[in-house]
Amino acid sequence: MQHQEFAPPEELKDTIKCFWYDKRESGELQASFEVVPDGYAEIIFYFGSLYSISDNGELERLPSPFMMGLLHKPVRFYTKNCLEIIGVRCFPWTVFDLLKLPSGKDGVRIFEHPVAQLQLTLNILISEGKTDQVVDQLKQYFLKERSQIPIDSILFKAGVAMGKANGNLPVSQVAEAAHATVRTLERKFKQSSGYSVKDVSGLMRFEQVRNQLWADPNTNIAGLAQELGYSDQSHLSREFKRYSGTTPSVFARESKKGKLTLENNFVAFVQS
Repeated sequence: MQHQEFAPPEELKDTIKCFWYDKRESGELQASFEVVPDGYAEIIFYFGSLYSISDNGELERLPSPFMMGLLHKPVRFYTKNCLEIIGVRCFPWTVFDLLKLPSGKDGVRIFEHPVAQLQLTLNILISEGKTDQVVDQLKQYFLKERSQIPIDSILFKAGVAMGKANGNLPVSQVAEAAHATVRTLERKFKQSSGYSVKDVSGLMRFEQVRNQLWADPNTNIAGLAQELGYSDQSHLSREFKRYSGTTPSVFARESKKGKLTLENNFVAFVQS
């Protein structure tokens, strides 16, 4: 698996965390990989074949692009041969405004949008190995889109405060940092992202635990719970299992295996 990340231009840093590229070779037999929740929404372009399980339990090919909204449990995808992915990692309180779409709580969201017109051009560039040019095309597109929308200063300030605290900040303090009342902040957050401040903060904090255990599977979980503001190790474990479907210790063991063979695909769409 190959993974690269690209910083957004300064003008996009209030809406987009980064652009990223993944490439994975699965062979001729169908393979699957799991995406674990985090605190971001992703606009996903892919080149190859990519399927998910539909509501009726059958494999359904996904369109490109599609959106990975905030997840509250892992989602499994299926592919074979070569799969290349370009992702636009957005803040959940800005992605719907950026795309001019109504907010929602869809995990995997299929949407119709003019951005899909880029697919053919990006496909040609990807086939020629011009990843940098693909990212440049997306940067230019979203720079234009960003110039047409106002960014709510309350949401921006709230997001900065939540990010600095890794999700470990009471709603009242987030509101204070955003110079807003709790009621106003919650209303704006739900309108823009579909979720409450507490929902997004919980995912941000989980993401820190997940990333730390992936980077260092030998991390002391009790110490991590104290560092990230969980009441105790049991609290961390309950929250971790809620979002990942497994315990921190099992995740850490799988991470060790993943370090040896990345093709294990336990963690997909690697986050920084």
